[in-house]
Formats: sequence, structure tokens, C-alpha cells
Amino acid sequence: MRIIETHAAPSPRRVNIFLAEKGITVPREERNMMTEDLKGGEFAMLNPWHRVPVLVLDDGRAICETIAICRYFEEIAPEPPLFGVGPIGKAEVEMWNRRVELGLSNAVFAVFRHLHPKMAHLEVPQIREWGEANKEKVTSELCRLDERLGGSRFIAGSDYSVADITALVTVDFMKPARLGKPERFDNIMRWHAEVSCRPSAKA
Repeated sequence: MRIIETHAAPSPRRVNIFLAEKGITVPREERNMMTEDLKGGEFAMLNPWHRVPVLVLDDGRAICETIAICRYFEEIAPEPPLFGVGPIGKAEVEMWNRRVELGLSNAVFAVFRHLHPKMAHLEVPQIREWGEANKEKVTSELCRLDERLGGSRFIAGSDYSVADITALVTVDFMKPARLGKPERFDNIMRWHAEVSCRPSAKA
């Protein structure tokens, strides 16, 4: 078993934090997503979408997409539960994780992909107007998240979950996206300080 990744990219980091929370160690294989490294040879056969991370199982099968990989490890190592407990708990984690992914994460990544000069050869066409438009979306999503965290210790409730991992990686990625820290959002900053202190955040 191994994980193919680009260590600095946000999606592999989500998996790495998840595994650190589980106490699971998996060998890593580094690939450079900024080159043609993901578009040829073995990797293209493992993942025709040319994206990382990819979990390659012992039998050669590949599991792609961040949450699919995390769910695999949740099944084989259910403690601590990071996708919620019970019908309501699991539904709430799923709901909040999707809200973060579809809202804040998509907006931050759109800003990065459409405005950062180093992404021009990967994001074709790179549409500056779309990047600028998503800056407003980032702000509106931060407002929603801040309101939520005003009444909740973690994103999905009283327990740390995969939704916190998604949000942490997204908020941290605001720096390379040149969006700065969300310092005017007190509840987000309180939450961010707490989740950043977890050992897994350094994974």
C-alpha cells in the first residue's frame, strides 16, 4: 500500500492530517503536480483525472479522491471516528464537510487557480475575472463559517471531524492564494488556533 501525493498540495494534506489523527502510517510517493508528472506512465493509468492523492492498495487497485481515501481508512480503523457517530452525527459531519467543500474551499481554490501566475499552465483558460469574483464568495463563506463557530466548538459540533480537516486546510491555503488570514473573524480565529495545535496539523 502507498499514497501518491504532492506534499504541498491541499488535498494530500487533508489525507495526511486524517491519517495522523488515526495514527496510521502509509508509505508516500512524491509527484510534482506542477509539471507533466501526473499525465503519463503508471500514474495516468492509476488516475486518468491526473490528480493527487491516489491510494494504491496492495492488490494494485487505486482509490482516488480525498474523501474516498479517508472513508477507506475510517472503515478499517474506525477509532477515533472522524465521520461522526450514529445516524445524526454522521449526517451532520457529511453536511458540514460538503458545505465547506462546496463553499469556502471551492472559492479559495478558484482564486488561487485563476489569479496565481504559477497556475497559468495548469488552469487553461485562466480567467482573472472569475478569480476576482470568488474573492467576494470567500468573504461570504467566511461569514457563514464564523457564525457557525460562534455556537459550536468544531465545525460539525462538539467533536473534531473530517469537516475540521477540510476547513483547516482551506483556511491555511488562503495564504498561498494571497487572501491573507481571516483575522476579522474572531470565531474562526479561535477555532483555527485550537485545531492548529493538534499534532496532526503538522502532518
